[in-house]
Amino acid sequence: MGKISQGILGGLSGKVGNVIGASWKGIDYLRIKPSSVANPRTPGQVNQRNKFTASLEFLQPNKDFINVGYKSFAIKKTAFNAAMSEILGTAITGTAPNFTVDYANALLSKGTLAGVLNPTASYTTAGQVNFNWTDNSTGINANSTDRSMLLVYNPIKNESVMFLNSAEREEGMAVLAIPSTYAGDTLHTYMAFISLDGKVSNSVYLGSGTAN
Repeated sequence: MGKISQGILGGLSGKVGNVIGASWKGIDYLRIKPSSVANPRTPGQVNQRNKFTASLEFLQPNKDFINVGYKSFAIKKTAFNAAMSEILGTAITGTAPNFTVDYANALLSKGTLAGVLNPTASYTTAGQVNFNWTDNSTGINANSTDRSMLLVYNPIKNESVMFLNSAEREEGMAVLAIPSTYAGDTLHTYMAFISLDGKVSNSVYLGSGTAN
């Protein structure tokens, strides 16, 4: 049996008829109890689950980067959930029921800080990825002391290597060590900046390459 507190406009807890009341992070909300479905695996439901699964598989190994990159969006939800909404909305590709993440459109960091200019990633040296970019610290909303956030994603092994406090914007280069077990794997690289007061830029996809 449900209970309505603080009058008819107050919070509802429990069930009244087909209306269910609950509270999440201090927010009261109502939802309608769904009608029974004979076949819960409709094409639409399967497609949505497959999109969710593809997003989750991509985001899970990158969650430490995301926790910093989406920190400002973690209002009454987690940074991970904010990133999940972003990926589902802008970076899913494929034909039903087979969906994948479009790495080039996937933002692992989202913010107002000036972004990365002319970034590249190279794999010429075994056991490392070399990042290079153009110093744009004389521009608007860009500081020479902004730190680079580097990430190398290995979808074959479903894991990532990252450095969230690497070289400063003015340095124009940084090196990220990767495991020797990555040799021969196709890797995907991302980069963003974070300021001393915690503001972040949108991440940039630097493309893919084969590790030495």
